[in-house]
Amino acid sequence: MPDLIQMKEISKIYGNGIYANRHVSFSVREGEIHALVGENGAGKSTLMKVLYGLEKPDSGEILINEKPVTFSSPQDAMKMGIGMVHQHFMLVGSLTVTENVVLGYEPMSGIFIDHNKARQKVMQLSESFNLKIDPDIRTSDLAVGLKQKVEILKALYRGAKILILDEPTAVLTPQETEELFTQLKSLKKQGFTVIFISHKLKEVKAISDRISVMRRGEMIATVNTQDVSEHDISEMMVGSNITGKIEKEKANPKESYLEIKNLVWHDNNKKAVVNGISLTVRSGEIVGIAGVEGNGQDELIELITGLKAPDSGEIILLGKSTNGKKIRQRRKMGMAYIPSDRMTLGIAREMSIENNIISTKLDDKSIYNTIFLSRQKIKSLSKKLISDFNIKCRSERTEIGMLSGGNIQKVVVAREFSSNSKIIIAEQPTRGIDVGAAEFIHKKLIELRDNGCAVLLVSADLDELKKLSDSIVVLYNGKITAYIDDVSDVSDSDLGNYMLGVKKQSDEEIGRAYNA
Repeated sequence: MPDLIQMKEISKIYGNGIYANRHVSFSVREGEIHALVGENGAGKSTLMKVLYGLEKPDSGEILINEKPVTFSSPQDAMKMGIGMVHQHFMLVGSLTVTENVVLGYEPMSGIFIDHNKARQKVMQLSESFNLKIDPDIRTSDLAVGLKQKVEILKALYRGAKILILDEPTAVLTPQETEELFTQLKSLKKQGFTVIFISHKLKEVKAISDRISVMRRGEMIATVNTQDVSEHDISEMMVGSNITGKIEKEKANPKESYLEIKNLVWHDNNKKAVVNGISLTVRSGEIVGIAGVEGNGQDELIELITGLKAPDSGEIILLGKSTNGKKIRQRRKMGMAYIPSDRMTLGIAREMSIENNIISTKLDDKSIYNTIFLSRQKIKSLSKKLISDFNIKCRSERTEIGMLSGGNIQKVVVAREFSSNSKIIIAEQPTRGIDVGAAEFIHKKLIELRDNGCAVLLVSADLDELKKLSDSIVVLYNGKITAYIDDVSDVSDSDLGNYMLGVKKQSDEEIGRAYNA
């Protein structure tokens, strides 16, 4: 079968002289699901940006159906039937499903938008591809799995026959992931082609026909999925043996370091987004929080860290109330924070790596010479953390915004883990991180726990939650629906049902989350 897409000898060099792609050749057959995997900074995203017209290659060529093409913008790629669903959805929350799907491509009746025709087209499309969804609902009211359906519908509406999906299961429950895979297999049967970018090797094995592995800007191999194991894939990705297993002793929790008492917070519509949550995290334990995106976990973390103020209830850090205290004061009390949105809350994009590393350490006398900051001490600290956390960069003075997303995350994690804090709030700490870096971060979290830290872990990755957590709290609609004190005894299916609100524990069982 001839290749539908051929990318030949693609090279992309950024202004700092670093190759993002070095003579990469990549091909995809019509009607296959082709996984693209690799470490952070391996060049996957850059290669897909070239294919989607977001980046122009410095050399090489692209062929579609054996004919050379040149893309100057995503519009050019769309004309050739290529659509992309980004990891962070590009939806307008105040618009309906129909309005989002047809945005920029609205059917017209004279000089006016034909709303009835638009709605009819979206309904027909959703029925045809088994992506059934209410065309009149505002996307801000949709669960994350349904938002992804809207993004796929947008691409299909614009005529996509080739779909690029970037980390499509990052925030989905097991049930939503299973449904997405059913839909992707249905699209494949109808002749569509899917390029599936993911760090979840179990899912890569489950959904793909072939796998292409990139490392350090180069293409390492393309293999048939059935011929390789997860271990084989991870070894190709990182060039070394990654076990994926975590050696963890049973937790030995001691005194309470973080107490949340009957916390309530309302949004602008007076809805209780955080609705009476009580929770305790003790020294020497990791408490995981599970929940479908939009069920209060983001707001709960913002309340704990001082980004929001509660309407009622109390948060106690190391025995002291946080009422009225901002995030800097809470850091002084002993809290470290890895935010889920690293680009907005985690870094100052245009500053150097070293300036980002010391941004939360300006009260630390170890980086001063008497009353002045020590350039040499800052450089030494930055170089040590860059080495310890395997951050791929030219130097500590590199602008952090020039790094790949995964390496930016490593800088954030390095800064927070080196803060000597007693309470670690880790929100999606390995989202978008490759298997090698994730394993490193997992081991560090266990090490911090064993050294007496209290860790509150929020993750959309159930494997990560179950691997690291000593207990798991599940949130649904702003409330705790389950407290799992024996993580080894809960299935992904049960967790998913608690997350979707299908199942709920008794108040007595849930009460253990605070009284543990």
